[in-house]
Amino acid sequence: MVTRLLLLAPVAAALALGACATIPKPLQGNYAPVALSAAQSGTASTTPVRWGGEIIQTEPREQQTCFFVLAEPLDSQARPQRGADSPGRFVACKQGFYDPEVFARGREVTVTGTLDGTVQHKIGQFNYTYPNVIASNVYLWPKRPLYVATPDYGMWGPWGPWGDPFWGGWGPWGYGGPMYYPPRVIVVPRPAPQPPKQ
Repeated sequence: MVTRLLLLAPVAAALALGACATIPKPLQGNYAPVALSAAQSGTASTTPVRWGGEIIQTEPREQQTCFFVLAEPLDSQARPQRGADSPGRFVACKQGFYDPEVFARGREVTVTGTLDGTVQHKIGQFNYTYPNVIASNVYLWPKRPLYVATPDYGMWGPWGPWGDPFWGGWGPWGYGGPMYYPPRVIVVPRPAPQPPKQ
């Protein structure tokens, strides 16, 4: 039994290290799973947190920059899960200047820091209570690649073995009928007018 445990220990250690390696180094660490609703009540102040989401607004101030974020759950890499239900909003402020054109609306960030009460900020005419994070790291994730799905029609194409129902054979519109092949228009430029004879 002891031998088995000794053999499994390196495997468990490797798995643990592998799990940590997927999280960017600035975001690694142990953080309490504090709910936004608990933070809004102000009962979780001074608690270290790792939160993330989509930037709503980046607001440079005199000595710091504040990020208003629509929170999203984090995945195993501590990256916000795009499309997941949001539990609310939070604001994170960090010393220094961060360009709002780089930290733009819709970009994904993960923030580590310490809760420091709440702040009121208007959304329209409503005074919203934002949990306030004193940020030690604001990690801007690279933009996700855009994938365009193309349907796999197989060897027969979208219409099956019977072919294109709009195919009209040869004719004045060319191969494929009028729907896809309009008549060609050949543009011949006119010669420049001759200067008047004197």
